[in-house]
Formats: sequence, C-alpha cells, structure tokens
Amino acid sequence: MIGKRKITLTAVAMFFGAVTFACPVCDRAEPKIFRGLVHGGGPNSNSDYIIIAIMTILVLLTLFYSVKFLVKPGERSTNHIKRTILFID
Repeated sequence: MIGKRKITLTAVAMFFGAVTFACPVCDRAEPKIFRGLVHGGGPNSNSDYIIIAIMTILVLLTLFYSVKFLVKPGERSTNHIKRTILFID
C-alpha cells in the first residue's frame, strides 16, 4: 500500500518538474543566457541584469551562511537551547 505522503511528494515533484522549464513560445522570446530556463519576458535592460546579479549573490551568501551556522554554530555554552533541541549531552 502506497502511503499518502508518498503520493503527495510524487505529485509535488511532478508539478515542479513540469513548470521549471520554459515552453517553446517563451523560449524563442528569451535572451540567449536565459533561453529554456524561464517563462515570460526576460530582462529588458542592463539594469535588470544588475538586479538579477545582486539578488543571485544575496541568495548564495544566505545559503552559504545558513549551512555554515547549521553545521557549526559556534555556541559552546552548556545551557544553550541547541542542547535541548538536538539532545546533546
């Protein structure tokens, strides 16, 4: 018997797989660098590319620091909340 959870996860994965790539009409309208990746109109000017670059850098920095602080938070106190949540003795 397949569980409800597996069915839901499969449906979500199929949905995101279907919408992650551009359709043929959008593919022709996109600039070369974004061709096949996004739907709709692409960047209209150089300022749009600057905004995209800044947002990409911010997302990558956020990802880096979130993983860094999850792996090694640096707290050494014996009564820190992480010891209660993670059951660390």
